[in-house]
This record gives sequence, structure tokens and C-alpha cells, in this order.
Amino acid sequence: MRIAFLVAPEGVEQVELTEPWKAASDAGHEPVLVSTQSGEIQAFNHLDKADTFPVDEVVGEASAGSFGGLVLPGGVANPDFLRMDEKAVAFVKSFFDEGRPVAAICHAPWTLVEADVVRGRVLTSWPSLRTDITNAGGTWVDEQVKICDHGSNQLVTSRKPDDLKAFCDTFLHVFTAQSAA
Repeated sequence: MRIAFLVAPEGVEQVELTEPWKAASDAGHEPVLVSTQSGEIQAFNHLDKADTFPVDEVVGEASAGSFGGLVLPGGVANPDFLRMDEKAVAFVKSFFDEGRPVAAICHAPWTLVEADVVRGRVLTSWPSLRTDITNAGGTWVDEQVKICDHGSNQLVTSRKPDDLKAFCDTFLHVFTAQSAA
């Protein structure tokens, strides 16, 4: 299965990109780095620059239909940049419109709020997003990982890097079950 990893040109929390990427790859899936610009993205370790990664596809040219699922890594700046890009927001929304599974960790639900896809959903995130999620019509819970199927697709969310093992195990299970259905 091809899995889109959508990130901004800079600001993604490196471990929230690399750990799910490795988990997907180790499970035999094809992770694809999608961004708003071609070239490379700059990852961060909290507020410090970390490694760069090559972009595989540009969001304006990518289609949800060519992927089995979408992973949204966090980082404070990453989703804030993405939510300001109309094509990135439309790309995220298209996964919900097409009933494809989505996984988001840490601050990544900011992009979901912008895409107006949290209404009626139950999700978790970094605690500071609680008010944003609630104001957007979602229900926020403080759980290591949350699967929500109250909508057109399954949504997997987690709070922070400490939750990565549960996040990876859960989104891989959900994505694989969805593709087998």
C-alpha cells in the first residue's frame, strides 16, 4: 500500500516522521513524502534543525486516490504551515471525502481543524490543541491513541512522541484492515 506522509517544507518533528515511516516500510508498505514544495523538507528536533528529507510528490499534483492512507506527523510549525496552504488542506480533506484512513499525531490535528473534518469526531492530540478541536466540533480525549470511526473514514490520533509505538501499531492495523476490506 502507498501511504502519503504530508509535511510542510520545514517544521515537522523528525521522530514523528521517521518512526511511522520506518514502521510503514518495515510492514511492506510504500511511504511517500508529500509536501507543498519540491526539493527537500527540513525536519526539527523540537526547535532545533535536524535532518533533511527528499520530497517524492508535491501536494498540488498528488491525489488521495493513489494512496491507501494518510499520515500527518506533528511538530508545532509543520501543521501551522500546512493549514495555510489551500492545496494541502484540500488534499487532507479528500482522504475524508473518499473514506480513506488518516493518522495524525501531536500538533497535526491543526490541519484537520482547518480542513473542517473534526466535527462529530473523537480524537486526541498535544494538549494545547484541545480548545481548537472542541471549537471545531470535535471531542478531545487524553489517550495514548484513539481510533474514531464516527465519520466517513477511520481516524487514528495520538498525543506526542512518547505515544509513537502505539500510534504506529494502531495506524498500521487500521490501514491494513481498510485495504483488505
